[in-house]
Amino acid sequence: MTTELPPIGLGTSGMDDPDDCRENVRTAIEAGYEHIDTAQMYGNEASVGRGIEAADVEREDVFLATKVHPENLAYDDVVESTRASLDALGVESVDLLYVHWPTDAYDPEATLPAFDEVRDRGWTDHVGVSNFDLDLLADARERLDAPVVANQVEMHPLLPPTGAMLSYCTDHDVAPVAYSPLCRGEALGLDEVIAVAEKHDVSPARVLIAWLAHQSVPVVTKASGTDHIEDNLAGLGLQLDNEDRMRIDGIERRYRRFDRDGSPWT
Repeated sequence: MTTELPPIGLGTSGMDDPDDCRENVRTAIEAGYEHIDTAQMYGNEASVGRGIEAADVEREDVFLATKVHPENLAYDDVVESTRASLDALGVESVDLLYVHWPTDAYDPEATLPAFDEVRDRGWTDHVGVSNFDLDLLADARERLDAPVVANQVEMHPLLPPTGAMLSYCTDHDVAPVAYSPLCRGEALGLDEVIAVAEKHDVSPARVLIAWLAHQSVPVVTKASGTDHIEDNLAGLGLQLDNEDRMRIDGIERRYRRFDRDGSPWT
């Protein structure tokens, strides 16, 4: 049975200021976000935890995900760094723990059993991977005892989800989670996206969220301030027609925002 991830989550990459991060997390949860996404690489797990604590909701009402840093993917490091993440977040467990990138210390023979170990210890309910291609995803599924419930990858109209990936994920109950759905603002200025936004009298950000939601792809998107947080959330309610979707699907330019080590392309 597929693990249902909330359709939209707050991404916290780049939220370096502790007070701003805490406030954005609190605001998002109180606006209706049920999914908060962080990572060891972001260096803000403590601020994210304080934001969750400050929100007027119960902990079980927030789907919390974090990711193990590529440098911490040796067996013992997975276990030790996961424990440190829980301590920083101020929680007993997370809902989803990802392999952040299959680079650096990633060794499927050692890394993946460690993820089974932390799940067996009750430190995470679910295991996921991030930035995995189809071959790596299939290999991870074979090696893990725990189901792989999500593969979080960069997705937007300049780097759309492939039919092969979507089909594989559907067939094997893996959620294809989109990060950077706005391409850090790059996709907001696309003529095709602007045209659809003007047609519906909404922001380009809403169009991009709706385009992925129509494909049953949960999104994790960074937003700062109440207006942007609420605007992204409203994208779930935008209904695009076939003409709208075909216009966006027809974008031919391709651009990958993030490199294999997690840093932006220059």
